[in-house]
Amino acid sequence: MLKCVALVGATASGKSALALELAQQHSSCVIACDSMQVYQGLDIGTAKASAQEQSAVEHAVIDVVSLPTVFSAADWVQHTLHHIQCENEAGRVPLIVGGCGFYLRALLEGLSPIPDEKQSIRDALTTQWKLEGNAWLHRQVAMCDPEVAIRLHESDSQRLLRALSVYQSSGQTLSQWQKQAPTVVEIDCPIFVLDMPREKLYTRINQRFDQMMVAGWMKETQWLQQQHVNDMHPAMRAVGYRQLLDALNGLCCEQEAVMKGKTATRRYAKRQQTWFRHQLKTAILGSHDDLQLQLSNTLAKYYDELCG
Repeated sequence: MLKCVALVGATASGKSALALELAQQHSSCVIACDSMQVYQGLDIGTAKASAQEQSAVEHAVIDVVSLPTVFSAADWVQHTLHHIQCENEAGRVPLIVGGCGFYLRALLEGLSPIPDEKQSIRDALTTQWKLEGNAWLHRQVAMCDPEVAIRLHESDSQRLLRALSVYQSSGQTLSQWQKQAPTVVEIDCPIFVLDMPREKLYTRINQRFDQMMVAGWMKETQWLQQQHVNDMHPAMRAVGYRQLLDALNGLCCEQEAVMKGKTATRRYAKRQQTWFRHQLKTAILGSHDDLQLQLSNTLAKYYDELCG
């Protein structure tokens, strides 16, 4: 059975700093559990590990693909399984670190075998959706996959497009694919959730957003805009980037974009905290001080088991 340890939590909660400290103590590799850090060029806005941090500790599943490639949850699971296996074979226990709870659950519980969409179909549907609007898109999904249409509001264009594209690409509805049993790889992975009072977290989020702006986040967003990435690409819809793109497109000023970006990030962090508390039933929640020793002891124990 594969062995790893997961440290998750809301954005700006201090996961990366704690993980870096533990990884150095236990010669662990850090596997990023993040849907945006996989993209090359998106460094500041994703709080990607710095060059210095990456030289101190090996970081995996970051900078995996270049834009405009789309990197899915299934891609992340495949890459992560490979790194866990390689680390275990070398007698090491990797640390999975990030805030993407859906990816972690996909790793531990598996994903339904949904086939890839055909790019030509996805592009054609995106073009038509832009002409016809959200109500049209929702009606199309309702005709072919009413189970999905009932679950999704017509404003959820990204998921509606996916449902319609999967149906037209494969001939089976998304709901039919989702009912198929996922393939699960056995992994022994205790989960630790780094938690902190919400007001303290919000203060950290506001401060980090300002630091990212000083570090050149607007310039990085301008580079993203110049890549001519499809509007529906996850990078174009990511929290923070989306608001800064609005400023670059003349929809608001930079000051307003920053304010909206901070608000969106705080709301995202609130959703993360709620998700981790209610969706990961066996997870251990605690502060930095609460978890530090527990994580260290768990890593040491798993190392002994691998080497024994």
